[in-house]
Order: sequence, then C-alpha cells, then structure tokens
Amino acid sequence: MILELIDKLEKQHQLTREEWIRLIAGRDEESTAYLFEKARYWQHKYFGNQVYSRGLIEFTNYCKNDCYYCGIRRSNRKAERYRLTKEQILECCKTGYTLGFRTFVLQGGEDGWFTQEKLEDIVSSIKECYPDCALTLSIGERSFESYKRLFEAGADRYLLRHETAENNHYRKLHPPELSPENRKQCLRNLKEIGYQTGTGFMVGSPGQTPEQLAEDMMFIHELQPHMVGIGPFVPHHETPFAKEKGGTVELTLFMIGLLRLMQPKLLLPSTTALGTIDPLGREKGIRAGANVVMPNLSPTTVRKKYELYDNKICTGDEAAECRMCLNRRMEGIGYELVTDRGDYPDYNKNK
Repeated sequence: MILELIDKLEKQHQLTREEWIRLIAGRDEESTAYLFEKARYWQHKYFGNQVYSRGLIEFTNYCKNDCYYCGIRRSNRKAERYRLTKEQILECCKTGYTLGFRTFVLQGGEDGWFTQEKLEDIVSSIKECYPDCALTLSIGERSFESYKRLFEAGADRYLLRHETAENNHYRKLHPPELSPENRKQCLRNLKEIGYQTGTGFMVGSPGQTPEQLAEDMMFIHELQPHMVGIGPFVPHHETPFAKEKGGTVELTLFMIGLLRLMQPKLLLPSTTALGTIDPLGREKGIRAGANVVMPNLSPTTVRKKYELYDNKICTGDEAAECRMCLNRRMEGIGYELVTDRGDYPDYNKNK
C-alpha cells in the first residue's frame, strides 16, 4: 500500500491528507529506498547531476522575535550580537564571486536597525556590483510594500520558512505575537510580487506528528513555491526547547524525497542542519532528491555567533575551504557543484 501511494504521488503530484498521513507514518526501509530511486529520477530529469551552490551571508543575529526553538531569539541574553556593515557584506560577495558563486543569500534576524532604506541600499549595491548574480533575502515577516520595494531594488528570491502549517502546532513553537495566518499571507504576497519564493519546515520539532507533516505538504502544494528548505529540528541550549529531542536524518530525508515527487522542479537544499547531525547528512540529502547546498560566506569572526541551534558545522572554515570541501563531497557521490545562478526552471522575472 505504501509503494502504491508513492506511485500515486509520482503520477498525480498530490495526495489527500489521509494518504499523506498513511504514507509518512507507514514508511519503512523498502518504501524509503523506492522513494529515493524515484526522487533521483526526477532530480536528474530536470537538473542532471548538477548541484547549485548559494553563498550564505549571515549579516545580523539581532532579532526582535522570541521563537522558542531559535538560538538568536530576543530572550537569549547570552548570545553575542553582531551586525555586518554594508562594506563587510559587499566584501563577502566579492570573495564569493571570485570563488564562483552566482547566488548570494542575505540572511538575518528581524533586526530593526536595518531600516527599509538601508536594506534597499544594500540590495541595489550588490546587484550593481554583480548584475549576473541572483540575490535571495531571508529576513522574516515584512509588509507587502516593503517586499515590493526590495524586489524593485533588485532582490530576486525570498526565503521565509513557515516552520509548521498546522495552527495549534505553530502556536506551540512561537510566542503569541506571531501568527500562522500572517506567515502564510507573507508567502502569498511574495509570490504575487514576483519573487522566486521559498518556504519550508522543521522536521521533528517538539510535538510534531505525521498529521502535522501532512498539513505541511498540503500547504506547500497549495502555495506552489519555487524553493523548499527543510531540516531536522536541532535543540539550542539557551532556548525553552533545550532538552527536547531533535529531529532525525531518516525522516528529514524521507520528506525531501516526497517533496521532489510532489514538485519535481523544486529547488531543494540539503541543509547545514542535516550535516550537523550526520557527518554525511548533506550527501544523503542530495541522494534523497535535494539539489542545492549553501556554503557560508560570512566572516569567520561572526559565524559562531549566528547560532540558531547547537553544534553548527563549518563555523571556523574560510569561504574557500567551505566551497572546496563541498565540491569534493558532491564529486564523491557522482554530482557536480556548478557555477550557475540556479534559477527555478521556466521562471521568468517580470521586471
């Protein structure tokens, strides 16, 4: 029955809520191997053996929010806070460009010090210096107007993980001032404006059930994003969830395979969190159907400070080391790390 559900998903690219629950709850070694084989078929159909690399620049770890799982949450008084200057950000881009990166990901907490004007200036400066590169922003919930102006300044993509699509579960992970309704509306706004839009969720977050994972898949099918970033929940010692059990590599990989079958053209990262809980986690993610990796371009002086969860890898490596290490890792499993913007197939930015 589980194999039949995988066949149905491959053919129709969608399941009912009950079918999702049955598939996720009933997975075993046989169905997992079957799923990964099919996921690799679609991965190779649209992307060959190419893996896209994104240069990640973590430019601020200040955040006004207090999400219960996050190491840079407002209430963590032990976090060593920092902000990169515009000049430092451009220097990261320069280093990355020389190494072959053609997508930069500007990621940070929701930090009011970076006003709309400052962000627009940074975005337009990056695009002016590197017009052949794509720029992804991952800076949280903002107004429609703010997103629109950042898009007009030159941002191409936006990553805003919904974290969990089921309302009650969302409220268990977030403080009252954050709402799942607003999160989802932000994602719809981003798509309407014209961004290549990315969402995603944690796997194995406290209290998560197959029913809630089914809601995630239903929401992603409804949204039809261009990118989906998922990773295992990894606890951070200075959060309310410090003693909670972390997510597993096994379930994370299974969800990556399901996402590839549901939306075959998706840009799917094999995340740092996967590599954190398994030395071969990122390779396993690619073999399960992912096709994106995100090496860190942030200055080594700040990498340990951007600690969303415990034991994050590559915090001491120079950008070139990260790039070369990942290159060897991808080659080791028969894939090629390419110099390419790596846009969503068939995507046209109407500017």
